[in-house]
Amino acid sequence: MQPYQWLLFDADGTLLDYEKAEAVALAEALGAIKTDCDPSILATYKRINSALWLAVERGELAPAAVKVRRFEQFFDAAGITHSPAAFSAIYLECLASCSHTIPGAAEVLDVLGRKYQMAILTNGLQIVARGRIARSPFCRHISEIIISEEIGFSKPAREYFDIALARLGNPSRRDVLMIGDGWASDVRGAVQSGINVCWYNPERKPRPDDSAITREIASLRELVDWLG
Repeated sequence: MQPYQWLLFDADGTLLDYEKAEAVALAEALGAIKTDCDPSILATYKRINSALWLAVERGELAPAAVKVRRFEQFFDAAGITHSPAAFSAIYLECLASCSHTIPGAAEVLDVLGRKYQMAILTNGLQIVARGRIARSPFCRHISEIIISEEIGFSKPAREYFDIALARLGNPSRRDVLMIGDGWASDVRGAVQSGINVCWYNPERKPRPDDSAITREIASLRELVDWLG
């Protein structure tokens, strides 16, 4: 087995349950402006937000631009009359406090933290990522957090991974393993940057292409059997 020194984890969808956090935060923020968050409203927001973050992955949009633009589009689609910028501030505060985790994440990092140095690499917003990770049960195991908004590049750009490794002291790429659920951002990005990658695939989706991955898992607990 490859004796890795660093384990690099994606945040949302790998360690943190973004689906749950997003629903809770949107309901709280809409409640603050006296608006109900029914399933259709949530679905509309998720569709708009997901499309914008995909644009970030493609390098077409900066993460900071998502903050207000998603609510401009969402309010237009949902017929909500409120300041998108003011609502964005409310929503980000709510989301930053939501630290729901993927099942097994805390226990797995408790074990792996005894043997490996660990970092989180995320395409996200500073206030949200740092707030949620700080409130998580595994934050004490994380040595570094690399956030796209802070460094000016997003996964899967090679520059993102180059900056991330520099922040970790430039370890050899063969001593690093990326673990994430995003095929385009995590898997393809790591492979193209010469980093070994473990695809977290709990839904057992078919592989989108033939990118060479080191391992595929359906549960984070498989990491303990493999690396623990």
